[in-house]
Amino acid sequence: MNASSSDPAATTDPGRIVLLTTSHRVAPGLLSWPAWQALRSADAVLCADGAHPQLPYLREAGTVVEETSPTAQELVDACAGGRTVVVVATGEGEPALTDGLARLAGSGRVSMPDLELLPASYDLPGARLLDLVQVMDRIRAECPWSSRQTHQGLAKYGIEEAYELVEAIEAGDREELREELGDVLLQVVFHSRIAEEHPDAPFSVDDVAGGIVAKLVHRHPHVFGDEKAETPEDVKQHWLRTKAEEKRRTSVTEGVPLGQPGLALAAKLVSRARTADLDVPLPQGEGVGYELLAMAARAEADGVDPEAALRAAARAYRDAIRAAEGVGPEEIRAGRGDHRDAEAHPRPDTVGE
Repeated sequence: MNASSSDPAATTDPGRIVLLTTSHRVAPGLLSWPAWQALRSADAVLCADGAHPQLPYLREAGTVVEETSPTAQELVDACAGGRTVVVVATGEGEPALTDGLARLAGSGRVSMPDLELLPASYDLPGARLLDLVQVMDRIRAECPWSSRQTHQGLAKYGIEEAYELVEAIEAGDREELREELGDVLLQVVFHSRIAEEHPDAPFSVDDVAGGIVAKLVHRHPHVFGDEKAETPEDVKQHWLRTKAEEKRRTSVTEGVPLGQPGLALAAKLVSRARTADLDVPLPQGEGVGYELLAMAARAEADGVDPEAALRAAARAYRDAIRAAEGVGPEEIRAGRGDHRDAEAHPRPDTVGE
């Protein structure tokens, strides 16, 4: 309600500015209740962008929106007399307007209205994944390199990114971990985008996400169903039982990728046999291969990842070599970073692989 102009307090009340922000990742019109209250009670609602996605929904709800881009002084004047003006912010957040208001406030010569920042919609967890999908769509359509890639051509990058992720985990580098997780996520979105173009059996990133969601729900009946699980071993048994029902495999070795590193492959086969209560003696033979198989089996029995253990030992040996060469720790880290930077930006001769 507007204050009467005969009221002395009304003429001196500087009023209130409400800067209403929304997320483009949330469907237009889905605003918080405080936002709708502010819009309905405002003396004026302004928006500089006539194509703002919220405007049709605000007008449908009976809110009168004036398409204008006031200066800071004009906005202050519009609030004089205790009026409330809501500014529906554009995607950039109205930096010119807020900077102008800050300058007026800093001058000390203007009675400033109260300024309230009111988020009308919030990003839900995972909302930035929508940005990634949109960016990938554009890159696939417009980038000369990315538009020519195939699942087969990108396969090697998936392996490299997975190894770099493991390296970041083992190094305990949080910043590197965040970056490498992003690189792995890119591989998933990239392959999903390529899959949309298949002429006979297309699928999208939504299909990929939907599939893994259904799998997780089905394999966690103790979370989403009536099953009980008190220990990690109980959970593992649930997982193995539901997985067996889904896959209906005739051998515990099915699904074990033979292309993985040898020590990891050996440990996985030993683990599958042990989990299935199969007492299968290790094959006997001459040569380092059989010796490594026995060591992998021993590591698995002791709860040790033989692949990770060997990598740790290899890193220690690498550092010893560098030390013998007179290379310090900082130079070692810098060298690894240069290597990753070179791989992150493919050379022109990789186009079309």
